[in-house]
Amino acid sequence: MHDLLTYPFDPQTILKKRKSIRRELLASGEQRIKKKIAVLGGSTTHDVISILELFLLDFSIEPEFYESEFGLFYEDAMFSGELEAFAPDLIYIHTSRRNITAFPAPADTPETAAELLSAQYSRFETMWEHIAEKYRCPVIQNNFELPFYRLLGNRDAWDHRGQTNFITRLNMKLYDYAAAHQDFYINDINYLSADYGLLQWSDPFYWHMYKYCLNLDAIPALSYNVACIIKSIYGKNKKALVLDLDNTLWGGVVGDDGVDGIEIGRETSMGQVYSEFQDYLKELRGYGVMLNVNSKNDEENALAGLNHPEGSLRPEDFICIKANWDPKDLNFTAIAEELNILPESMVFIDDNPAERAIVTAQIPGVSAPMMDAPEHYITAIDRCGFFEATKLSKDDLSRNDMYKANAQRAKLQKSFANYEEYLSSLEMRARIRPFEPVYIARIAQLTNKSNQFNLTTRRFTESEMQEISENKSYITLYGKLTDKFGDNGVISVALGRIEGDTLHIELWLMSCRVLKRNMEHAMLDELVHAARKAGVKKLRGYYYKTQKNGMVRDFYRGFGFELVSSDGEDTVWELPVDGYEDKNTVIKVDEDE
Repeated sequence: MHDLLTYPFDPQTILKKRKSIRRELLASGEQRIKKKIAVLGGSTTHDVISILELFLLDFSIEPEFYESEFGLFYEDAMFSGELEAFAPDLIYIHTSRRNITAFPAPADTPETAAELLSAQYSRFETMWEHIAEKYRCPVIQNNFELPFYRLLGNRDAWDHRGQTNFITRLNMKLYDYAAAHQDFYINDINYLSADYGLLQWSDPFYWHMYKYCLNLDAIPALSYNVACIIKSIYGKNKKALVLDLDNTLWGGVVGDDGVDGIEIGRETSMGQVYSEFQDYLKELRGYGVMLNVNSKNDEENALAGLNHPEGSLRPEDFICIKANWDPKDLNFTAIAEELNILPESMVFIDDNPAERAIVTAQIPGVSAPMMDAPEHYITAIDRCGFFEATKLSKDDLSRNDMYKANAQRAKLQKSFANYEEYLSSLEMRARIRPFEPVYIARIAQLTNKSNQFNLTTRRFTESEMQEISENKSYITLYGKLTDKFGDNGVISVALGRIEGDTLHIELWLMSCRVLKRNMEHAMLDELVHAARKAGVKKLRGYYYKTQKNGMVRDFYRGFGFELVSSDGEDTVWELPVDGYEDKNTVIKVDEDE
């Protein structure tokens, strides 16, 4: 993470040094996914794009941009041949209150105001529907900031003629559309402008001088917010927090002050601050953020602190608790290994800047936000957008329980000398089926989040996955896995395109939380069965090397595929369908209904 692109931002420094920051990011040699992003603006967008590029590069996304002419967002979306030729992967519509063409007049009735509202909204909806049909890509749409003046004073909020009322109702229509349509996301400039300061955000000077709909210094905040949505769409979110204890989850040092001496609870002002922070973390956990402890402490003292009657977090709220005197970077790495996720998927929260510096220096890619004062801990995490939620699946909400169950499985494994006996003891059952509408969102999410067990690392949107599921030239499979400890949810996806007598496996991935459970054996069996039923004679598998998927380099070889070609570390493999014998021996696959 580039220091200047980490919250809290210095917007003037970012704007001033944007070219040198860009050079540094591009010179890093980091492998990034490439995306074509169209920015359709209702105001000037040049600086928005240049700063957005910096944040996306820092999120491991290399963008190529299309920029509409000033104010022609609607015309470009509806009629532009250049946009069509650009073939965007994502479209961002940067509009604002300045692009609302009419507001209710003093003499308007409630009915007239409602008709005007419908007309304003319909123009946008027509554009979104056209984009969905023509481009089939994610759309990010700004909502509308409130006016920086109120013609009716406080009445402006509730009177049908008030601009504040009109914009609020128009925003609600946008939210209803977002709730009903996949791959459509709101960039909440209504919140951003309030957070920044509405009067400063909407300073008319920048509109009349440069046709910017916001203060120039607010552009980094806007661009970062858009970048957070984009990185979430493409699976670049963080998954877990790794938390210090003393002076982080409570005030004081539990080993020195004793449980009764730490500050937590409603009795003191500082105790209330730490209680609010714990409440915030507990709410994050409810949305699937995994919590872990990395503390220099005796374990007994750490657990006593977590069992404080005034605390809202308990030991069972955490997946891994590392309370010892080992270096924190070693504990951090051990937690990643136990969770079976990449270290850069976790965020380190510690009040001590020296500890943060050691962990980030020793483990590349780890984020450790500045925790300057307990009353600012929540905003330090929240404003970084680590866990931007563009999708919320049932599996996301159950993630903590799933990983806790994994810890139970690991404990059970130690009691078996024979690994296959251990797998059999789990009583695993799998549901493997062609893609079904109810799981499309989760399937698309997995394609963008799974990096280690992912043979081609192709990324798909919901719309693309829906289209593939309806295409008879594709064989698609998703896999769910349950065992005696619980339901792992949808954890594996494979799809192949039929061409002649060959099935080209364009995607095969599996969630890291079920590695080494033989689910890949069951998936291959079902893929061969489906291929045989479709008249396919051979499977052709592809491995494309990335920085993170080295673990599956020899995956096809291990299943008896024959290497047919290679280009550097990228390889192509084939397996005849005839003579194939099922590999799975430990998972019971549910029969077709």
